[in-house]
Amino acid sequence: MEYRELGDSGVEVSEVGFGAWVVGTDWWGDRSEEDALEMVRYAVEQGITYVDTGDVYGHGRSEELIGEAIADVREDVTLATKVGYDFYNNPQAGHGELPKEMDTEYLREAVERSLERLDVDAIDVLQLHNANVEEITPDVLELLDELEEEGKIRARGLALGPSIGWLAEGDFAIEREFDSVQLVWNVLEQEVGNHFLETIAETGSSTSLVPRVPHSSGILNEQVTPETELGEGDHRGFRPDEWYETGWEKLEKLRFLERAEPRSADESGERERTMAQASIAWLLSHEPVASVTPTFRTTDDVDEWAAASDVAKLSDDEMARVADLYEAGFDIDRDDGMDSLRSSVGGEDIQSAGLDKLAAD
Repeated sequence: MEYRELGDSGVEVSEVGFGAWVVGTDWWGDRSEEDALEMVRYAVEQGITYVDTGDVYGHGRSEELIGEAIADVREDVTLATKVGYDFYNNPQAGHGELPKEMDTEYLREAVERSLERLDVDAIDVLQLHNANVEEITPDVLELLDELEEEGKIRARGLALGPSIGWLAEGDFAIEREFDSVQLVWNVLEQEVGNHFLETIAETGSSTSLVPRVPHSSGILNEQVTPETELGEGDHRGFRPDEWYETGWEKLEKLRFLERAEPRSADESGERERTMAQASIAWLLSHEPVASVTPTFRTTDDVDEWAAASDVAKLSDDEMARVADLYEAGFDIDRDDGMDSLRSSVGGEDIQSAGLDKLAAD
């Protein structure tokens, strides 16, 4: 496992992180709490020291479990969480979005409660959860300054959700040099990530990018195939059928990224790579990326994907081939059902970015 700095915060993160939205929730299928605890501990043993959760996951339960899982190795773990959804006063309705609350008094209290559940003195990376531009007020920025000065947080980030609005938000955080911006970004879904690369280059910002969903909800790691029947409550079932159908075709065009049989991270010599590893390695090839947080379901996933930090790096030729394929729409002349992006500013951010996407209703 290799490690990188998050922004210029001095906070170190593993190149492969653990996205703990699978802990304390059933959004990616059922698993027992003991299974979740064991998987977190196993991931840390494999060098995955960046653990990212959120207070809203399981209405605090994810934080409690993560705190328990890392209690004996706290000094070795970089712990991130998110605040901004008021689950304390609102019931969860399926996968529907809860009301957001970015009032500074609420946020401070939310941070205190997260510290209690995690059973830690400080949160390494505090992220505002899906905050729109107008919600990140000067008072909110001042609160983040205060929390850093008080030693309750070490770095600040913004976690973006594709169904909320994210282009204007990510640009805002980058221009103000937040330490991290978390986003959905992968070989099949590149628009937003590529745009933020341009923003970072244009501004000279030190902000790090932290991609999640690197396997495009199961396609690039082949956990979702044409034969797969997603269980009730599995979050991946919310993707349109057309998106999966075109995704499987795109996957075949990316096979050149695979190299023979997989090897474990502790083997010497030239590393081979699976498609799942190549998908993570592609993201890590972009300098502003600090850590990639896939959704682990088993310890086998941990073994394979943690090794993505050590497999053969993508060559310039491979990166160029991926870029050409994406630019050409993978030569697939069919709608994938994903032709719009959410915008909190009426689509002005999408238009100014020059993206060939519509603003979702």
